[in-house]
Amino acid sequence: MSTEAELNAARTGWQEEATGGAPRILLVEDSETQALQLRRMLEAEGFAVSRAATAEAALDGLNGPLPDLVIADYHLPGMNGDELVRRIRLNVRARALPVLMLTDAGGSAPGQDLERQGLESGADAYAPKSSGRELILLRLRALLRRSADDDGAMPDSPGTGFRRARLLLVDDSPTHRLWLSTLLAGDGDSVEAVGSAGAEAAAARPAAEMSGESWDGVLVNLAGLGPEGLSLCRRLDALRSSATGERADFRIVALEGSRASPTAAFEAGADDVLPAEAGAEAIRLRVRALVRRKLLREENRRIEGALREKLREVERARAEAASAEARAALAGALERANTELESTNKALRDTQGKLVQAAKMASLGELVAGIAHEINNPLAFILAHQGTVMRLLGQVAPRVATDPDATRAVAKAMARADSMSLGLRRIQELVLNLRKFSRLEEGTAQEVDVPEAIDTVIVLLTHKLSDRIVVERDLSAPRALRCSPALLNQVVMNIIGNAADAIHGEGRIRVATRAEGADYVIEVSDSGPGVPETIRARIFEPFFTTKPVGSGTGLGLSIAYAVVEAHHGSIAVDDARWEDGGGGARFTIRVPMEAAA
Repeated sequence: MSTEAELNAARTGWQEEATGGAPRILLVEDSETQALQLRRMLEAEGFAVSRAATAEAALDGLNGPLPDLVIADYHLPGMNGDELVRRIRLNVRARALPVLMLTDAGGSAPGQDLERQGLESGADAYAPKSSGRELILLRLRALLRRSADDDGAMPDSPGTGFRRARLLLVDDSPTHRLWLSTLLAGDGDSVEAVGSAGAEAAAARPAAEMSGESWDGVLVNLAGLGPEGLSLCRRLDALRSSATGERADFRIVALEGSRASPTAAFEAGADDVLPAEAGAEAIRLRVRALVRRKLLREENRRIEGALREKLREVERARAEAASAEARAALAGALERANTELESTNKALRDTQGKLVQAAKMASLGELVAGIAHEINNPLAFILAHQGTVMRLLGQVAPRVATDPDATRAVAKAMARADSMSLGLRRIQELVLNLRKFSRLEEGTAQEVDVPEAIDTVIVLLTHKLSDRIVVERDLSAPRALRCSPALLNQVVMNIIGNAADAIHGEGRIRVATRAEGADYVIEVSDSGPGVPETIRARIFEPFFTTKPVGSGTGLGLSIAYAVVEAHHGSIAVDDARWEDGGGGARFTIRVPMEAAA
C-alpha cells in the first residue's frame, strides 16, 4: 500500500462520529468480567466495541483499520497500559489516536501516582473504574468529540521543530490567576492570563500575533465565575466549532468547585474537568495531557502534509521522468526514422544509378549487337568477293606477263587485295569481340573462359590503351570459371578502363589470375598515381569520382562492386607491387570458384 493510501486508511476511523457511523472502540482489558461489563455499557450507548486481552494483542490489532478511541486498563499482563500508550505514540499512523486509561485504584495517593504515570506515558484522559459509568462516558464522549472536530487540515504554515505550548488562563481571581500562571509556565508553556470579561476576545485572537496560530489550551476556573462560568464554556466551545472564519483549535480544561458535578462542565464543552482544590501536580498533568494530544495531532497533520508533498514531488518526478523518457524515445524514433530515411534514399539513389547504368549497358549491348550484325553482313559479302578478286588476279597475271605495265598493275592490285584481306580479318575479329561482349542471353551463370574474356576486354579498350600502355598478362588460374560472362566482362572492363584513365603518359597494366583455395582471384595492377588512403573507403560509393566534371559518372566501380557482391565475392584496393618498386593501385577480385562440369 502506498503512503497516501496508508494515511487515508489511518483516518477512516477518526471521522465516523461526525459522519453518523457507530464510533469504534478498542477495549484493552485482561479481566473477562470487567471487559464484559464495559462492553455491555458501551454497546448500550451505541458504540462498536472490540476487545484485546493483552497490550501485545492490541498492538497487533492496530496494524489493521484504526478504531476511533482506545480504552486501556493500566494493569495488564506482560506490557502495562502506560507502555502500550508509549508504543502507540511512537507510531506515526496511530500517534493521534485518543486513549482513555482506566485503573482499579481510587483517589488515594497510589491512585494519583498511577494517574501521573498514565498521563505522562501519553494517555489523553484518566478515569478510575470506581468513578462510575457517567464519568467514564463523559470523558469518552469528550475525547471522541475532539477527535471528530479534527478534519485533518494542515496549518497554513506548519512548523517543523519543537515549540512551546500556548495557553490561555481565564480566572477572575488575580491571586489564583497568578498562581496558575506561574504553575503552568513552569512547564515551559507560554501563558496569557485574562479575566472572564476578555476571555472570548482573547480566545478568538490568535495566540501569537506574528504566527497567526490558535491557542493550544484554555484553562477556565469555574469556581470563581459562578453560573457565568458554564455559559463562558459554551461560548468558547461554539467559538472553536464555528463554521465561519478560521476555526480556533484549542482544548478547554475546567476547574470546578468541590461540590459541583463535572457533568455540567462536560456538557458545556469542556474536554476535561478537575476540582478547583486539585493539587498543582494534578493540574499540570491534566493540562499537559490535553495539550500534548493537540500537539500530536498538529504534528501528525504536518507529517501527513509533508508526506503528501513528498508524494506529489515523487509523482512530479515520475511524470517528468516519463515525459523525458517519452521525449528521448520520440527523439530516438525520429533519429532512427531519419537514419532509415537517409539509408532508404541512399539505397534509392544507388538503385536508380545502377538501373540507369544497367539501362545504358543494356542499350549499349543492343546497339553493339545491332552494329556488329549490320557490319557482319557486308563484311561477309566483301570477304567472299575479296577471295574471288584474288583468284581472278591470279588467273590474269600469266596472260599479261608480256606487258610490263600490265604485270606491274596486276601485282599492285594483288598486293592491295592482300592488304584488304588483313584489314577485313581485323574487322571480322572486332565484330566477333563485340558480339561476345554484347551476348545478353548469357546473363545466367555458365562456364566462362576467363583468358578469352580478358582478351576481349583488352581489344575493346585498345583506343584507350593505344601504344602508350603495355598490358601484361599472368593468367595462372584455371581457364574455366562458372559465372555470368557479361557481368565479369563489365567488371574487368571498368577496372582496366579506370587504370588506363589514371595513367598519364606511358605506363603498365598487369592482369593476373590465380586460385587460392576455393577462391578465383583476379588482380589488376597499374603504374598510375594509386588511390590515396583517405578515399579508399569511398571509391565504391555511387557517383563518387576523382575525374574532372564531365569525364565520368562515378558508377563504374560501384557497379563492379555490386556485380562482385552478387557473385558472393569481394573486391578490395591497395598499393600495387612492381618488381622495380613503382607505385600505382591494385584491385583484387575474389569470387567463389566452381569446377567445370
